[in-house]
Amino acid sequence: MQNKGFVKVIAVLLTLICLFYFSFSFVTNKYQKKADEYATGKLVGQKFSTDNDRERAFNDFREAYLDSMRNEEVYMFKTLKECEQLQIGLGLDLKGGMNVILEVSVADVVKNSAGTDKTVQAQVKAAADAADAEVKKSGDDFLNAFVEAYEKQNGANKLAGAFSGLENITPKSTDADVKKALQTKIESAVANANEVIRTRIDRFGVAQPNIQILKGRGQMGQIMVEMPGIKEPERVRKLLTGSANLQFWETHNISVLNGEVAQKIMAHIQYPTNSSCIAGYTRSKADTLAINNILREEADKLPKDLRFAWSVKEETQRMQNAKGEIENVQIGYALYLLKAKQGGPSMQGDVIKTAKADFSEHHQPVVSMPMTTRAATDWARLTEQNVGKPVAIVLDGYVYSAPNVNEKISGGNSQISGSFTIDDTRDLANVLNSGRMDAPTKIVQEETVGPSLGEASIHAGLTACLVAFVLLMIFMCLFYGFIPGMVANCALLINFFFTFGVLTSFQAALTMSGIAGMVLSLGMAVDANVLIYERIKEELRAGKNIKNALADGYGNAFSAIFDSNLTSIITAVILYNFGTGPIRGFALTLGIGICASFFTAVWMTRIAYEHFHNKDKWMHLTFTTGMSRNLLTDTKVAFMEKGKKSAVIFAVFIIVCLGFLFTRGLSKGIDFTGGRNYVIEFEDKSTSPETVQAAVAKAVKADSKDPDASVHAISVVTSESRCVRLTTNYRITDDSKNIDDEVDKFVYQALKDANLIKADYDTFKDRQNKEGGSIVSAQKVGSSVAADMTKGAVISVILSLIAIFFYILVRFRNVAFSVGSITALVVDTFLIIGMYSICWGWVPFSLEVDQTFIGAVLTAIGYSINDKVVVFDRIRENLGLYPKRDTKLLFNQSINSTLTRTLMTSCTTLLVLLCIFFLGGDSIRSFSFAMILGVVFGTLSSIFLAAPIAYSVLNKKRVISSEEESK
Repeated sequence: MQNKGFVKVIAVLLTLICLFYFSFSFVTNKYQKKADEYATGKLVGQKFSTDNDRERAFNDFREAYLDSMRNEEVYMFKTLKECEQLQIGLGLDLKGGMNVILEVSVADVVKNSAGTDKTVQAQVKAAADAADAEVKKSGDDFLNAFVEAYEKQNGANKLAGAFSGLENITPKSTDADVKKALQTKIESAVANANEVIRTRIDRFGVAQPNIQILKGRGQMGQIMVEMPGIKEPERVRKLLTGSANLQFWETHNISVLNGEVAQKIMAHIQYPTNSSCIAGYTRSKADTLAINNILREEADKLPKDLRFAWSVKEETQRMQNAKGEIENVQIGYALYLLKAKQGGPSMQGDVIKTAKADFSEHHQPVVSMPMTTRAATDWARLTEQNVGKPVAIVLDGYVYSAPNVNEKISGGNSQISGSFTIDDTRDLANVLNSGRMDAPTKIVQEETVGPSLGEASIHAGLTACLVAFVLLMIFMCLFYGFIPGMVANCALLINFFFTFGVLTSFQAALTMSGIAGMVLSLGMAVDANVLIYERIKEELRAGKNIKNALADGYGNAFSAIFDSNLTSIITAVILYNFGTGPIRGFALTLGIGICASFFTAVWMTRIAYEHFHNKDKWMHLTFTTGMSRNLLTDTKVAFMEKGKKSAVIFAVFIIVCLGFLFTRGLSKGIDFTGGRNYVIEFEDKSTSPETVQAAVAKAVKADSKDPDASVHAISVVTSESRCVRLTTNYRITDDSKNIDDEVDKFVYQALKDANLIKADYDTFKDRQNKEGGSIVSAQKVGSSVAADMTKGAVISVILSLIAIFFYILVRFRNVAFSVGSITALVVDTFLIIGMYSICWGWVPFSLEVDQTFIGAVLTAIGYSINDKVVVFDRIRENLGLYPKRDTKLLFNQSINSTLTRTLMTSCTTLLVLLCIFFLGGDSIRSFSFAMILGVVFGTLSSIFLAAPIAYSVLNKKRVISSEEESK
């Protein structure tokens, strides 16, 4: 084997990288244990009325300890906060928490960007309404639909007159120019909303939040927010969708703070102040909470016009370090003293035109802040009254800056200066612009997972992974012998280590679907080992010695392994780009696992064998046992002669599936229909899904707001008990402000009236308090997102088939193999969908067609093509070795020679999938069922459909070619 040194270097580097990233988890676990001990000590001697109160107090003390340590260096010059960001993160389905997709109203951005003329505004509104209707019907991009509607209603190149206020737009600008300017405006609005949301989440105190603008989706302006550990969804909804409130406050001198209250506050201040309007600085969350409590309890002892606000982030101060050097040191959050005018700020609301990052005449980063005409007058008066004093700029209740006023500022043009970096001024400009957000945001998709459901997922995932791994190890040893089996098993261990390590280095959160991808990649790693070992056995039967058989076995199996892995990666890439949430996690893990399995199975195991062979050890390996020695050897099944019969059987099955699809259809999940899912734990464990469904359906029919809404309920399991999952599309198209809370209350009241829930509404919403019944997790998918998901699902399946068709065509250089593969893959896909129509309703688990199902179908396509590539690879090899051999005989011999590998890899993959199916939990059961169908159908279609079709096409080409040569 060439390049052994290179492979060893890569293996060592990968190992070091994985160990480096794993080490951060050990560090954070250490401090989490210390936090538990600290919280336990604080609770000693305290009495609580309920266990829930005790648990909340424990969590508060625990978080206070961690917060006090987050800015301290604890490992490799990194703070605890940085270590937490680099540790192995758990997804919401494993840790519990909240996932939200927010949508900035693109229609409102467009409307607000139009001119003030009433006729123009009416024309823009009419076109926007038409575009909105078109988007709901076709799923098209709103901006495209708007431009087309405006042109249709008012003529071509008329947009410039309606949007003359946009940057770089002149009366001569074309519709394309205006569209580009509107695109920029929309992107700016989304960026502003993203900045406000990020700041709010950071101040909310969520550990390891994931906030990102979703690009490449059918709807523009979508922002995803993942918040692990969140237990107050109603509070988060208000936090995320509330409009940004920009205010300007005059400030009090610190002398206003005196007396007993001041002494109490100063007891929690860690750093003194050097500013007239700041009481001091504190870094500890516990001290911050204590000061807030003092201010709330002692409010009547303070001046009536005194208000308090914290800085939005920790402030810095130039201080001398231990070496005598002057450096910027974080001194904590500042407590600002604000002066209320008539009970509130001096200025607020829509006062800024467009703030932007700029530079002063001394080339220092500043923020330019031109104001609206009306606000300019107020600003001039405010600055005139406060010359020599700070004016605080406050957004969402937090102070972003408090610059000193040097002189009266007329004309509304001013600058904010301070110890800013360029990034600081960009962020502050975004914040100021977001004070007048161009459009509101609404929640179009939401999911909350309670901790008990997360614990169940962890337990189920680890159990499935462990059992699958042990069974695979036993299987390999029983089938190929102890030494070959253990070499393959060691490769599986290393593969798991590399996959997990690389996933951690990407700072990707581990999810239940990610665990499924990891387990499935183990099954596909076994596929590579089986393919190599079966090829080595063939070379040994041909009379070669062990060294030559090993070299030829690895060499001849390489192309089949490479092709099959690459087609799976193609599927994973498509899944990652068109999937959402769990599907992306699955695709990422599967892609990493495939790459790791190729490295370990093809190269590292070969190095191990050659190492021992060079020492004259392992020289008598046969890669067989008593169980496998004569299994499927020298088979002579005439597969091509059975092609017509098998085609008829497949056709009959397709007709049956068509009948069920036309008569029964599919059980569509809320991913494709829109709706809400509630997983509810009842105090009475015997509460049936039918009872829950009847109670809510009765309330829906009696309600005039949406009497035709659908209601379904099934049984699911958490780590503690059996629950009921309630699904409904009740009022899913309603975009009113408090609709989510209204629907939650509606479901609660329906269950309460049916005597199924004994708890009050607050307890019902509490993900931890199970007394009297409560929600364990909840999910919402809006109608616009559902349409987007449906479109993405169809595109991803079609793209996957097209990509595989062209790859097979390029790789095998013969259209016969592409036609055979794609025809069989289409049949596989259709049969899986058909089986879901046949089975749903009578099997004891959910068979909803959702994003997870589409992921399973695409993964099944990737696995199915593996089988077909291996068979076709042997046919291609034999075509080159025996060009004059009868085509039918060549196909039959090729399939027979790969029959053991085909069945063994199917068995090992089924072994893994059955572990996931029975042990992986309800959340992944439907996925594993679809994959089981895919393996069964894919194996059968590879032998009895893809090969006969390829034979038919190829044989005709060879006959035509022979006739042309004879002429």
